[in-house]
Amino acid sequence: MLRTHTCGELRLENANEEVTLTGWVQRKRDKGGVLWIDLRDRYGLTQLIFKDGETADELIKQAQDVGREYVLKASGKVIERYSKNPDLPTGDIEIEVTDLKVLNPSKVPPFTIEDNTDGGEDLRMKYRYLDLRRNEVRQKLQLRHRMMQQTRRYLDAQEFIEVETPVLIKSTPEGARDFVVPSRMHPGEFYALPQSPQTFKQLLMVSGFDRYFQIVKCFRDEDLRADRQPEFTQIDCEMSFVTQEDILSTFEGLTKHLFKEVKGLEITDAFPRMSYADVMKYYGNDKPDTRFEMRFVELNEVAQGKGFNVFDSAELVVGIVASGCAEYSRKQLDALTNFVKRPQVGAKGLVYVKCNANGTFKSSVDKFYSQDDLKQWMQTMQAKEGDLLLVLSGDKNPTRKALSELRLHLGSELNLRDKSVYKPLWVVDFPLLEWDEESQRYYAMHHPFTSPKPEDVEKLDTAPGEVRANAYDLVINGVEIGGGSIRIYNRDLQKKMFQVLGFTDEEAQKQFGFLMDAFEYGAPPHGGIAFGFDRMCALFDGADSIRDYIAFPKNNAGRDVMIDTPSNIADEQLDELGIEVKERDK
Repeated sequence: MLRTHTCGELRLENANEEVTLTGWVQRKRDKGGVLWIDLRDRYGLTQLIFKDGETADELIKQAQDVGREYVLKASGKVIERYSKNPDLPTGDIEIEVTDLKVLNPSKVPPFTIEDNTDGGEDLRMKYRYLDLRRNEVRQKLQLRHRMMQQTRRYLDAQEFIEVETPVLIKSTPEGARDFVVPSRMHPGEFYALPQSPQTFKQLLMVSGFDRYFQIVKCFRDEDLRADRQPEFTQIDCEMSFVTQEDILSTFEGLTKHLFKEVKGLEITDAFPRMSYADVMKYYGNDKPDTRFEMRFVELNEVAQGKGFNVFDSAELVVGIVASGCAEYSRKQLDALTNFVKRPQVGAKGLVYVKCNANGTFKSSVDKFYSQDDLKQWMQTMQAKEGDLLLVLSGDKNPTRKALSELRLHLGSELNLRDKSVYKPLWVVDFPLLEWDEESQRYYAMHHPFTSPKPEDVEKLDTAPGEVRANAYDLVINGVEIGGGSIRIYNRDLQKKMFQVLGFTDEEAQKQFGFLMDAFEYGAPPHGGIAFGFDRMCALFDGADSIRDYIAFPKNNAGRDVMIDTPSNIADEQLDELGIEVKERDK
């Protein structure tokens, strides 16, 4: 090695040792008679000192010429610092330099390599290799590394086998759009990049590998946001001869293991469970944030029939209690009303009731409701004096969605969403299918291989929309961390599922015949789960965006601005692939 120690290693007990360090210049301070250089590597930072009269003149001159991000090799003696830095692990010592070598100079970086950098996001994405030098970003990737290693350690101890599955696969019509790859050897034909290894892990179960896992890259061509990237990583798992209970227990164990080993948090209680029907009823959201209550209360019985047409004509009247918020000003209430009227929330208005400390009520619907009526609302919602009732109405699903957005907005406004608190929840008993009005057909809520509840199988012919799935999601703090299901392993049931989804027998055979054929060779009962690994890393670190937990991410337009991709390819390559690119209006 070019160095004897790292820049985060030396302490006072190393005093008088001759050492050699290598790293980057973090900063340089020249006070005339004394010059200091802070040398940084990924392990930490150590101060180098050069003194007039004690350090050779040529060394001082050399040190004066270096700039930020120069790569140095420095040798010298470890000495005790006169002015110690208690905020730095190496803050009790410095290196009295006797030899200095510039291994590589550096241009002035386009932004400061500091935690509080002056670089905007676009600039840092363009120079991502520099951004990765910052402590804040490097620590995120170190967290990812620890989580990856602890995942492998836990699953290996549970007898799982890590198996790699293909990256060039067959395009399928369900789910998000595929990224496709043209084949030169088979002109006019295409591979797809996997949205998940779903069919392959099921085939591994048919093959007798009863416990499989893979930390795997997946690809989806979908609109992006803070917690989405076109390529992302899953902890992908499958088990044979298991029930839903076995899977929940095993992967609740993995989650607890990661919290303990990575965060130092011991979670001893079993994760609570709630049906899909209940989370929609009480939170309007299939991934509820349960760090705070503020559950929905339906008010149809007490709010309708009083002459207020907005409520009387509504399918659902539903509200939440904002505890201790009766003192909200008109300006604050108007802000909440404007919030729910935003297009992305979709409500037409907001009704409020202040439960005053003197036992009276002040509402935006006093014209239609007496004090006794409003008291009944308060009792139904189990509110108390000093609370604020907020009520929406309309068609059931959009009203629940809008109230869910308001609930989360208030949770943030009232500081109820503490990032140091973790509230896991299993959501179970999802619908198997969801109806799409535009195409007038059913789609699989999870994917076409999800098994229906055995007691609901007969409803596939009579009431497909009522069939429940043997499916489950793990939600933590309002973020879907993982999801999975017990799979169909019988050819006839899988064929029936494809028929309900609108596939002809020929289409099903063409797309998934290999899997259905495999089911005829002794497929075992099996099921699994996949965790969004990037999301999990961000959640553990209290962040909203997954981007900094990926070494080289794409921006919100799906573009890597560092290497400038996607980009055009040469006409010769297109000719070789037999592809002609259509000109499109920009």
